Amino acid sequence: MAHRLLPEWYPQDAVQLTWPSPDSDWAPLLERIEATMETLVVAIARYQMVLIAVPDAATRSHLTHRFACLGVEPTRLTLVVAPADDTWARDHGPLGVMRDGSLRLLDYVFTGWGGKFEAARDNTLTRRLTEAGTFACPIEARDLVLEGGAIDTDGEGTLLTTEACLLNPNRNPGLDRMALEACMNADLGVTRVLWLANGHLEGDDTDSHVDTLVRFCDPTTLAYVRCDDPADPHYPALVAMEDELHALRRADGAPYRLIPLPWPGACHDPVDGHRLPATYANFLIINGAVLVPVYGKDADSRALAALGEAFPDRDIIPIDCLSVIRQHGSLHCLTMQLPRGSLSMQATPMT
Repeated sequence: MAHRLLPEWYPQDAVQLTWPSPDSDWAPLLERIEATMETLVVAIARYQMVLIAVPDAATRSHLTHRFACLGVEPTRLTLVVAPADDTWARDHGPLGVMRDGSLRLLDYVFTGWGGKFEAARDNTLTRRLTEAGTFACPIEARDLVLEGGAIDTDGEGTLLTTEACLLNPNRNPGLDRMALEACMNADLGVTRVLWLANGHLEGDDTDSHVDTLVRFCDPTTLAYVRCDDPADPHYPALVAMEDELHALRRADGAPYRLIPLPWPGACHDPVDGHRLPATYANFLIINGAVLVPVYGKDADSRALAALGEAFPDRDIIPIDCLSVIRQHGSLHCLTMQLPRGSLSMQATPMT
């Protein structure tokens, strides 16, 4: 294809992370989330580079020393001072598009999921990374409000999303379904949009991002959250979503191969008891591996096995995400893959 949004399994230069700052919503959990982020960096750096936006020079210096102590190869890390509001790189990071054989990174507007949270610094993060000489390819700004977690692609022109998010008036109120499809066709080379009308997780602030529910594993395979507990309040919507997935067809008319992911059961905040959005669909594909969020549940091992079936040629690596869901996201939400050709040679490690 001359123009396409790259799938997550496309070869990567790096994974982008945004380090939490003490003045963010992570303040009460800072040590815990930093420990989780350290585990994540160590795991990713076994396979490829990690780009980390850090709040200040002191944090950069500290992390340089810390990761050296953890045995991370210095050539696998690039640390850039670029303050942010929060850690959700999936939604404020750029999207990789191949156009006529040339890579572009598209920088969309991020509004804190429809104005729910402060996002001014997040929204300018890609611009500041660009100004720091981080990227080798052109960066193109877009006026559309679009978060990376809201969409998924097979890399062949099909895009998967949810009506609850992309059609929500808190995102692009002047655009209807047809107008949004036209924008994504022009920007991302999308020729088909598969809209899911059902599916949600309690505690999710994103208005049903598809990366919490259903994911492409390859152009013919979808892994999805399945609820098998009729007493759970999620059951009706997720059964309806499963029915939708069975009815979906690939561009050639064939049905998708569907891999159900187990229901983790309820996870609750230990302070006030509200339900947290635990999901195994929030996995991250990197070069040679798949990182999978786990929650200390019996279903963890079954989720790892299911994703091992979906990705037989990749290592399956569990990452404890109990701390992450305390702020209503999970592993995929923390990360944004940068396709091969993204990083500049000027973005030398530990800059």
